[in-house]
Amino acid sequence: MFQKGDYIIYRNTGVCQVSEIGVPENFPITEGKLYYFLVPMRGSGTIYIPTDSPVFMRAVITPEQADTLILSIPSLPELPPQYKDQKALVGAYKALVQTHDCTTLLQLIKSIRKKDSELTQKGKHLGKIDIQYKKQAEQMLCEEFSIALSIPLDEIPTYIQKRVEITA
Repeated sequence: MFQKGDYIIYRNTGVCQVSEIGVPENFPITEGKLYYFLVPMRGSGTIYIPTDSPVFMRAVITPEQADTLILSIPSLPELPPQYKDQKALVGAYKALVQTHDCTTLLQLIKSIRKKDSELTQKGKHLGKIDIQYKKQAEQMLCEEFSIALSIPLDEIPTYIQKRVEITA
């Protein structure tokens, strides 16, 4: 069970902070169920989710895990080439993003960047789907790294670049 003040990854909402644990006021009959009151890092409002919900939730990675992941970027393998069919591509990208696994997200970003580089050499551009999922994966990772490393969100890309240059 998470504690008040913990930062967690909640579904596709991203990083949320547990602001309270209890029974929300004016809720329909909850029969003594406890809820997490989650405040999203992005957006506004509060999300109320039962503490025993099967919905995806996990703790934000530790600073050590974040730094290890960042340092591993140059050696991470790209994912196998994706599907040519747009529906299959969307399905594959969606499944990868829904793992909420930082290594998988880094591999997805690295793979799409490689694809972008190859297309640019041919005078072409990334498709809308590639751009959308790369942006989503980057946003998810930057939010988590920001909390894990206690670095402002807008400074994360520069931090990652500097750390990766150390290992290159």
